Amino acid sequence: MTNRRSSVVTGVTLALLLGVRAEAQHDGHGAAAATRDSAAVVHVMLQAIPLITRAAPTALGRTRTQALVTQPILMGHWATASGALALDGTLEAEGLTMPNGELNTGAYGEGFFDRRHPHTYLHEFVGSVRRTIGGASLSASAGRGFAPFGTDDPMMRPFVKYPVNHHLSQILERAVAIGAVRAGALSLEGGLFGGDEPTAPSDLPVWRRFGDSWSARATLFPLANVELQGSYARVASPEQPSGHGLDQQKLSYSGRSITSDGARYFLGEWARTIERDHSRNADVYGVESALVEGAMILGQLGVALRLEQTDRPEEERDADPFRTPRPSSDLSIAGVTRWRVVTVSLSGPVVGPSHLSGVPFVEVARLAAAPRSQSSVLTPDRLYGTTRLWMATIGVRLRAGSPHARMGRYGVALERGPPLAVIGGGRAGQDSAASHAH
Repeated sequence: MTNRRSSVVTGVTLALLLGVRAEAQHDGHGAAAATRDSAAVVHVMLQAIPLITRAAPTALGRTRTQALVTQPILMGHWATASGALALDGTLEAEGLTMPNGELNTGAYGEGFFDRRHPHTYLHEFVGSVRRTIGGASLSASAGRGFAPFGTDDPMMRPFVKYPVNHHLSQILERAVAIGAVRAGALSLEGGLFGGDEPTAPSDLPVWRRFGDSWSARATLFPLANVELQGSYARVASPEQPSGHGLDQQKLSYSGRSITSDGARYFLGEWARTIERDHSRNADVYGVESALVEGAMILGQLGVALRLEQTDRPEEERDADPFRTPRPSSDLSIAGVTRWRVVTVSLSGPVVGPSHLSGVPFVEVARLAAAPRSQSSVLTPDRLYGTTRLWMATIGVRLRAGSPHARMGRYGVALERGPPLAVIGGGRAGQDSAASHAH
């Protein structure tokens, strides 16, 4: 089945490549097309966020303060002038600046708890081809990046601290092959990928596992800068590179809107993940998340609010209270914690010229944690000594180059739009026209 799926994706990609080539040759027998495509479109953005976080309390009931640089990234986009060919890439250095993770109470994933894990050095590298047939636009994309599932990566959203639901709402850093079609106000995507998630910043995909997982996403664009999406995914053994762990069935629905100048933004999403033991053909447990967030510009200040309720599966911790062994040696969990989080962010005016700027910010989160059932072994009282927690962060979002507006879509599924003003796009001289929906 995997080989058959891979063959279909390969065939679609070759057909699109041949179609792009034939279309270019037909336009003035190639000469005019060469002139048209000679002026490539290039966008580059460099970002780093030095910050200080205080979590009261966090693991073992202790209050901790941490200073580090998060999200040190280099993002690039290249495309021919016609858009027939495109390449998106993102390099991250979190493995160097935060090898032990970033304090982020409630967060989990890839062996970390209450700290966000460092992303891989090669976060994203995806090539796309696209063409138009009749009234429809088609594209094929392949490389390492995001599977067509869920919502935008939190990196391009109003808050520096990630929501608890990151691994419920996005599937990232996978070897992917994606086909997409856009007709009018509707886009459809389907993708094959490897289910294995990274276990270290230097990890590359386990290529023999490519095609063992798949996802599909439908997005409706009823109005300009308004979108509604629904997506489904089957992910094979994400936490066991060998492929012998629990599988996941994932579902996501969301609505997003943003004004044409990026000054007002809203996102609402619901996601569910069911962990399934394929050897017994039985569901083991399920977790859900509901999140709403919004942001707006008030004068020279940016204000954002996020409300979240997310279930987090608990695993026995390692000697480090923020870590759990990876790959996991057990297919069971020690309980489920339901997190309710209110996060408020205030960002100052942009400092610096349009292509080299800083946005100072402060974020404060109030968290409430409770066991979802009485059978939970690892409860908030045992982990933190309380069920009410605080987290506060101050820092500055440093950026150089063209602000990127989106992250997590490719080809014709990528909707152009403004970058968020609260994180620096389109504010105080920022050139919104130079932004790119990555």
